[in-house]
Amino acid sequence: MKKQIVIALAAAAILAQTPVYAGEEAAVVPLKKMTLKTASTIAHKVIEACRLKGVQIGVTVMDRDGIPQAILRDTVAPPITLTISKGKAYAAAMFRVPSSQLSQRAQSPIGRVPGVVMSAGAIPLEVGGIFLGSVGVSGAPSGETDEACAKEGAQGVLDELEMSMM
Repeated sequence: MKKQIVIALAAAAILAQTPVYAGEEAAVVPLKKMTLKTASTIAHKVIEACRLKGVQIGVTVMDRDGIPQAILRDTVAPPITLTISKGKAYAAAMFRVPSSQLSQRAQSPIGRVPGVVMSAGAIPLEVGGIFLGSVGVSGAPSGETDEACAKEGAQGVLDELEMSMM
């Protein structure tokens, strides 16, 4: 009886150390996530980029799951810019493309989902092929200007993150 227990324990120990082979699913998935400091820095840089264009905006930075990490509204930007920037950022996070690429889907059933804004003004945030989240902007005279501010504001931070990951 003791011999069977010892054999069973030895077999269990061996199986516990067996590596996962191609085609087998791992028990956990490692993720890289953006820190609050990074999200806040991106939001401030986006506001600065829009100020250089003479525009007051609202900005939302979301994590990879579409959860807001940083939400800012410039001094005289209308309050509605917060709701719109959040909807744009959510769309970019869920579809992992700039929201400008989603405008043709805006009138489809998925475009009518509450909280999703499928118009220009948001970009996904990726570093080294790793999706970190998104940034959405509202308040400029056009969505294209919103999106340009998002790109300009986020680019320097994303470049620094890419260098730090090397």
